[in-house]
Amino acid sequence: MSAYSETTVWLIIAALGCGSYLVRLSFLGILGNRDLPEWVLRHLRYTPVAILPALITPLVLWPQATGGALDAPRLSAAIVALSVGLWRKNAIAAVFAGMATLYGVGYFLG
Repeated sequence: MSAYSETTVWLIIAALGCGSYLVRLSFLGILGNRDLPEWVLRHLRYTPVAILPALITPLVLWPQATGGALDAPRLSAAIVALSVGLWRKNAIAAVFAGMATLYGVGYFLG
């Protein structure tokens, strides 16, 4: 049984939808046809570089699948992906090397 009534759930969904629309409108609708200053563009280039490690680090160091304990396949895959990425300067090669390591080490360790 849900703690919220059906009406409350729909109001929350509508409010979140409006909030999401307004956030996107602030960038696309208001700034969409204007040139941004060079310093803003320079900072925006670093956004993916900052977000990707923030998304991946908790999955490697505190994986929910293991109850938060370090896991050899995930840690090995992260180290291999980082090494290949630094060595080859190629994100796709790093992703595939990390995936191969994750599944390979997982297969051999059981």
